[in-house]
Amino acid sequence: MAKLNVNIGRLALKNPVMTASGTFGYGLEFQDFVPLHEIGGIIVKGTTLKPREGNDYPRMAETPMGMLNCVGLQNKGVDYFAEHIYPQIKDIDTNMIVNVSGSSPEDYAECAARIDALERIPAIELNISCPNVRDGGMAFGVTCAGASSVVKAVRARYHKTLIVKLSPNVTDITEIARSVEAEGADSVSLINTLMGTAIDIEKRRRVLSIGTGGLSGPAVKPVALRMVWQVARAVKIPVIGLGGICTATDAIEFMMAGATAVEIGTANFLDPAVTLKVREGINEWLDRHGVASVEEIIGCAE
Repeated sequence: MAKLNVNIGRLALKNPVMTASGTFGYGLEFQDFVPLHEIGGIIVKGTTLKPREGNDYPRMAETPMGMLNCVGLQNKGVDYFAEHIYPQIKDIDTNMIVNVSGSSPEDYAECAARIDALERIPAIELNISCPNVRDGGMAFGVTCAGASSVVKAVRARYHKTLIVKLSPNVTDITEIARSVEAEGADSVSLINTLMGTAIDIEKRRRVLSIGTGGLSGPAVKPVALRMVWQVARAVKIPVIGLGGICTATDAIEFMMAGATAVEIGTANFLDPAVTLKVREGINEWLDRHGVASVEEIIGCAE
């Protein structure tokens, strides 16, 4: 068996396959289907400083080779997480990582600080695709200034591994990546969902309650792969790749493009055990090609 462990800064992963936020709950929902300790890391659903109800229904729509969602970060807030969820997940033998969202740099920082106090949470992933309430609703992640402001505020109060999840809805994602690296990000993950819409031609209206939603699934993979390739060559920190990964072949492509690890999202809805199948597929490919360590293929694509 090939060596599968990799490092994201100070964060040691037993294998490079993780779950993407919002697609695997808190991990507990999947424990009857997959041994959670065999996954490289579980990124739990988005958590905010205060409880959020999320958007009205309908907030999901199928698309060819993917899905749209506008769930709206529904969660019970960081204090509920710390009091009720954390005790249930803290002893799972893998990296339990919390995805953090907010509406201002101060919100992000306070939420991150409260998670920092939880001993068995070794990392957070910042969702900077959230709207900035002070800037007319523009997402933090679409400008260098907005992205930097969040990372700077969080870095001042959070002392463990800091992963920043980048939005693809930008002109040049490498500029955003370099800006968050400069403010102290330990890693970047990409891509978050692409903005899209769907129309019901019988009702003559858009399907989702707020009109638009995030597109995920195999349809976004070529875009995600291109962006990972670009960012991996623009920054010195580790890159985590995601976007349409369903098979070991997909994951290996992302690693060859420069990703140190990958996250699997939408595919979890189709196959709860997909993470372990991808892990085994990576191992089989490495063995078949005489590669001793998965680290040897990171960024090898010309």
